[in-house]
Formats: sequence, C-alpha cells, structure tokens
Amino acid sequence: MSKKEGNGRWDAEADVIVIGFGGAGACAALEAAQNGASVLVLDRFHGGGATAASGAIVYAGGGTPYQKAAGFDDTVDEMYKYLKLEVGEGVMSDETLRRFCEGSVEDIRWLAEAGIPFEGSMCPFKTSYPTDAYYLYFSGSENNAAYAAKAKPAPRGHRAKGPGISGLTLFHGLEETVRKSDKVQVRCQTQVLKLIQSEDGTVIGVEGRSIPPGSILLRPLHGSLTGINAKLNTYMPPMASLLNAVAGVIMKVRARPYRARARKGVILCAGGFIFNKKRVKECNSAFCQCLPLGTFADDGSGIALGEAVGGATSHMDKMSAWRFYVPPEALMQGVLVNKDGKRICSEDLYGGKQGDYIVSRGGGKAYLIIDSKTIKEAKSHMKDQCASFQKLTMMPMLSIGRKKASTLEQLAKKIGVSAEGLAATMKDYNEGAKKGGPDPLGKYPKRFVAQDTPPFYALDCSLQGFSATITKGGIPTAAITLGGLVVNEKTGQVAKKDGSAIQGLYAAGRNAIGLCSNAYFASGTSIADCVFAGRRAGRHAAKLPAKP
Repeated sequence: MSKKEGNGRWDAEADVIVIGFGGAGACAALEAAQNGASVLVLDRFHGGGATAASGAIVYAGGGTPYQKAAGFDDTVDEMYKYLKLEVGEGVMSDETLRRFCEGSVEDIRWLAEAGIPFEGSMCPFKTSYPTDAYYLYFSGSENNAAYAAKAKPAPRGHRAKGPGISGLTLFHGLEETVRKSDKVQVRCQTQVLKLIQSEDGTVIGVEGRSIPPGSILLRPLHGSLTGINAKLNTYMPPMASLLNAVAGVIMKVRARPYRARARKGVILCAGGFIFNKKRVKECNSAFCQCLPLGTFADDGSGIALGEAVGGATSHMDKMSAWRFYVPPEALMQGVLVNKDGKRICSEDLYGGKQGDYIVSRGGGKAYLIIDSKTIKEAKSHMKDQCASFQKLTMMPMLSIGRKKASTLEQLAKKIGVSAEGLAATMKDYNEGAKKGGPDPLGKYPKRFVAQDTPPFYALDCSLQGFSATITKGGIPTAAITLGGLVVNEKTGQVAKKDGSAIQGLYAAGRNAIGLCSNAYFASGTSIADCVFAGRRAGRHAAKLPAKP
C-alpha cells in the first residue's frame, strides 16, 4: 500500500493532505490552515466519521468557562491527578499528559470559536449521557470513592449543545468552519489506497480512487447512503450493511484514479478498525461478539497505510466494550456479578471500565442483581433521567429482558450463576449497606443500598451484539478499538519500530496511540484526544518547509 514516486501526473496539490474528515481530520485541517498551510482533506465517504455519530462529548477541565458557570472550581493539577490514575502506562508520557491538561481550557475555547456551542448546565444525576436539559456532567468515574480520595472530582464531560445525540452538532460546527477557510479544499467520496514516497522514504502524496465532482447523480447518492449509515450502524446493522454494499458498488463503478501531492505532509485521521472483523478477531477475539461502533470507514485502512511505509503499531489488542445500564441512576444500587456469583467491580464506575472488568473478570458474562424497590425506583425515573435513545434500550431491558424470581437461589438457577456464590456476595453487600458503608469497592455512598426486598431481578449485562435486542430484550454492547500507529508525542509524526520518525507522515485520532489507548475510561476522551492530537499534527506539518 505504499508507492515510490513515479511519473504520473498529480490531480491536486496542497501543503498538507488530511486523510479522513471526522473530528481528528477536521481539527488537523483547521489548525494547519490557521498556521498558514494550504490543506486538502480527503474522505472516503461524506465526512463526519465516528465523531458525527457520537454523543459529541469533549472531556475538558482545568477551569473551563462552563465548569465555572456550573459552580465547579477545577484545576489542571486535579485533572492531571485523575487522568494519571486512568491513562495507564505506555501510551502517553507524564509530560504529554500534563501538556494535554494544561491545554484543555484552550482546546475548548478553540472549539467554541470554531462554532461548537457548549454551556454549563450541570446534570444532577449519574448518567452515561445527559438528556437535552443538561450539557455538563461527570462523564467518568470521578465520584467513585477510590478516585475521589486521590483527585478532587469535577464534571469534565462537555456536551456540544444540540438536540438528541449531538454528534452532528459538533461535526457540522467544525465542518462549516473548515469549509469556509480559503486555505482548505474538501473532497469526499475519495478512497486513499496508497501513500507515495520519495526515494529517501519521505511521504509526498497519496494515490487512490475518487468519484468525480461532475457525477451529478451517483456522487450525492453515495454521500447520502453513507450519511444514513452513520446512525443505522448503531440501530439497524443489517440495513446498514446492505446500504454500504450499494455504496461500494457505486464507488467501484464510478470512481476514477486519483493522485494528490503533499508539499509538507500527510496526516492520517481515518478512524479505528472495529469494522474489520478479521483484524478484531486476530487482535482480541472477545470483542467479536460486540456491536461495532462507528462507521464502515473504521476498518483499519488508515492504520494499514501507515504500516505499509514502516509505521509501528501498539496496543492493537486494546478495545473497549461499552456496558452502560445507567441511567436511570437507581440501577447503580444493583450488584454486578459474574457466573461464579462474585461481584465484578463497583457499579458506579464508567460503563467502559465496567466493560473491561466484564471481559477480564467475567469472561464476557455479567448480571446486575437488583430488588423490587430498585427496579420500581428505576422505572419511575425513565422519563426524567433517560434520553430518547436510552429509553429505547432500557425499557425492553427492564421488562422483557430481565429475569425474575422470588428468591436469590431461584434467580441464580434461572441465569446460570452459582447459587452459593451469589448468596455469599449478596449477604456481604447487604450487611455492609445496612451498616452505612463504606462500600469496599468505593461505590458512591448514596447508591450503596441493600438489595434485600423480593422479588429479585437480574439484568443481563454480558457482552452481546445487535441480536440481543431482538431475542432477549437486552442492550447490545457497543465496542471500539483503541490501538493504532505509534507517534512522536511532540510532533504527531508516525514512528518506525526503531523510534525514528517517518518524514512527511502524521497520525491522529483512533489511527494513533493516544490518551485512551489503554482503556476507554470516560466519555469524551476520544474526541478530546482527536482535538489535541489533530491540532498537534496540523500545527507541526504546517510549519515544515515545503518540498520542491
């Protein structure tokens, strides 16, 4: 997938070429343009990527205007201390993590200036995603006692202000600003297949296929199909696969060879590889049973482009299973157990972290045990605590998807869990809760509540795909990949196995190792990493001398 420079003509030239027009690509393009470079953005589909299909959460702190408006006095040091607990080793040095935290206020200001609306309306309850009444919340595990003892909690989940799942609000703000720049040209329906190198190995351009702008019917049809798929991937995967096949036929029939020259550098921002089933199976087969989250462009093609010219990869086995069962907040009172009936983790942890524990401590199997009081309280808050899409998943889970029994022993038999193990776990949990805690796993005190009023219920929180919503009334487990190309932490340049940089090549977003490559521990960390790494790559590439 690499090619040394030949004698073919260039169809376009720019200082910087960005591959992928999602969050990372838009940020890289805008930053490069703001630093004086001409930019060509190429996207395989219609633009937006996983960012447009996301909840538009940006993890930011250190004293943003929106935190202050909500009455929270966050600092860079407290943000750093929390992230240091979460980020883990081998993906980001302490120096880079500190730089990320120190630049967080500026990054959120930069996004706002680029047209992204935020506000400081604070969500008063624990949730995986706030309703349209709130746009700031605790998006990670900050309030868990184990974390709160080491880092002062602060809400850092900044949601772009827009109705529903507001990923389009965030992306369209960036997109409009990018397209308004006289230094940026965006060309969609363009698939990059090769990186072109000079004789000394410097990346100087790209080669692929593109649907010509003059294709009056097929070009917009292709864009429309892939735009619809951004949502269908989550809610109706079979239909999304069918439409993607049609889009593939259009690309095959109408696309023409396309070559573009980069005078300064190429930035890979083409997403992860969760839609590449073969590679997911090779890297971590446990996630094959999950529902892939993103777009069909998240097939690892950007990572493969970097590998083809000698780029090193890391953490390719790291993936995140999003096992959210909150809101309603009352469900945090439940006890999450594995097949042995043993408690897996604290139930107030971020859903992505719980997913990690379900894989590592449950072998992919987990059940939330609740009593009649808790399920009644949870149902009473469906209206005020759940967004529309959350109601669509939680209502079946709390009705047809749950198992019910008069005793814990009977419940254990129904779900195939050790009756002895479950009885011992619930005895210890209930005794601790009645004594007033603290919970040995650090659960938020308000929700450390005894589950001892029959009948008892079990909600299936195992890893499961789309079929779970049809056959069992459960919630499918969405998953993303976290590994990617190794990059220089100061420049964003793709690194070889020996640590040296590949001249002219950069990576950002889920194409690259970054903030959340060990684990996905808080909503908004991926987009925040896209902003940080995208701007870093765009800024450095723009300042390079142009190649003759």
